[in-house]
Amino acid sequence: MALVPFPNKGRTPAQDEERDPDWDDSEHEDSAAGKMSFLDHLDELRRRIIYALLSVLVGCGVAFFWVDRIFQFVFTPMKAALPPGQSLIYTEPGEQFFLLFKIALMAGLILASPVVLLQVWLFIAPGLYAREKKLAIPFVTMGTVLFVSGAAFSHYKVFPVIWKFFATSSIDFVTFMPRIEPAFSWYLRLMLGTGATFQVPTVVLFLARMGLITPRFMIRNFKYAVMIIAIVAAVLSPDPGGVGMLMMGGPVIVLYILSIGLAWAFGKKRERLEGDTD
Repeated sequence: MALVPFPNKGRTPAQDEERDPDWDDSEHEDSAAGKMSFLDHLDELRRRIIYALLSVLVGCGVAFFWVDRIFQFVFTPMKAALPPGQSLIYTEPGEQFFLLFKIALMAGLILASPVVLLQVWLFIAPGLYAREKKLAIPFVTMGTVLFVSGAAFSHYKVFPVIWKFFATSSIDFVTFMPRIEPAFSWYLRLMLGTGATFQVPTVVLFLARMGLITPRFMIRNFKYAVMIIAIVAAVLSPDPGGVGMLMMGGPVIVLYILSIGLAWAFGKKRERLEGDTD
């Protein structure tokens, strides 16, 4: 009796019976037929970057219609945290004018975040099997919700604490009158950093479904994960006092712990069994 040459080449009938039940020959044949060259990958990357940038520009154009309200939304809490009689200032003629464009660009990035994440997915999708491509909607939805949640957490919790700490720690005969440009740079850096670090569950869920990580692996390397989170939070935080690092790193550690549960619940069963035998 002739043996099937692909994909069971070199396997015995007994091994064929024990093969992975999730194995789909058509998926692997489609994957082999759809391989891209290095130049094709570069062209695809260029296309996805262009689409992502265009979506951000469209979002920026939409946000610019409400840029005055967004400006007040960002700076009113800053003004409220200052001691009585102190206010925000600008010292350059075009400082406030150009800051409006930066604020619109920030809002445009938030509005375009689903499209940006979709472009990321479409770039990596050609290397995935059919069952893995079904994760597109959960990946984009989860990534968008977590990014917006991180941005909101930064606006309502992280930035006010850091801002108030430094705004009220000046010496009596020194008046704190912050410029709007550096103040917004602090705000934007914290917001983008917190939104990015809140993507830990999204990345973990994707890698777990791909079978690249297991809950046992995440638990075994927990101390290294905490160290990496602390370093990243220290780099992204604009203040040297450690307040921002604690405010950013603490929630991410909690998200990492929750991600272990996601990896256990939604990861590959085969990978979990192999991890338990380590």
